[in-house]
Amino acid sequence: MQPGCQGCRTSVQDFGIAMAFQPIVDVVTGRPFAYEALVRGPDGQGAGEVLSAVTPENRYAFDQQCRVAAIEGAVAAGILETDARLSINFLPNAVYSPVACIQLTLKTAHATGFPTDRLIFEFTENEEMADIDHVKHIVESYRKMGFATAVDDFGAGHAGLGLLANFQTDFIKLDMDLIRGIDTSLPRRLIVGGVVRIAESLGITVIAEGIETVAEYDALRGIGVRYIQGYLLARPGFRALPAVTLPETRYTAVA
Repeated sequence: MQPGCQGCRTSVQDFGIAMAFQPIVDVVTGRPFAYEALVRGPDGQGAGEVLSAVTPENRYAFDQQCRVAAIEGAVAAGILETDARLSINFLPNAVYSPVACIQLTLKTAHATGFPTDRLIFEFTENEEMADIDHVKHIVESYRKMGFATAVDDFGAGHAGLGLLANFQTDFIKLDMDLIRGIDTSLPRRLIVGGVVRIAESLGITVIAEGIETVAEYDALRGIGVRYIQGYLLARPGFRALPAVTLPETRYTAVA
């Protein structure tokens, strides 16, 4: 086993992390394709309160603790009784070495019986990436280890479409600002439709997040988006896997 990153070994701060889980729904089958682990405090405090304690000096330990809490929390909530994947947010700037920094994650997965090929690691392009080559190395390394990767908040961050020219993840999650009001905005529909076509050509699966209305859902289904996440379908469940409710629309899920 690799010795691990220096930052992970030297920091002893305990963030007291718990997790909430929100499904990413395959609206064709009507079942969760994956659950995203969302950081919370031990009593359900919001992510902002937890993240306010993260600094450059302790973010390595924070990233590691999030991974452990996500896997242990999902297993405790019953994810092994499903075939859903688990999507874990990570901080690219907290990964010194993809191989070294993944060891605790692997150890936790093996200890809980969670299959590592059901792990998705997602990062937000809102986090300014000081070294694009380093992020590309992480993505390529994770792929070689059998993990899937995703870009969260796609279309709202520093890299934009240029990110896809440098490296390709398995999934991109469209930022909710692109989704909000898409049913009444032709520019938004054209932009999302264009991204969907580009992603399809690159072999990337598109996930739309932040869907709150039936009209938004219908517009996305009309564009061809299959994987959807948002309050319309399910709110995050604290330490639990929430039930999914598909809206009554002209698009009917089929098994």
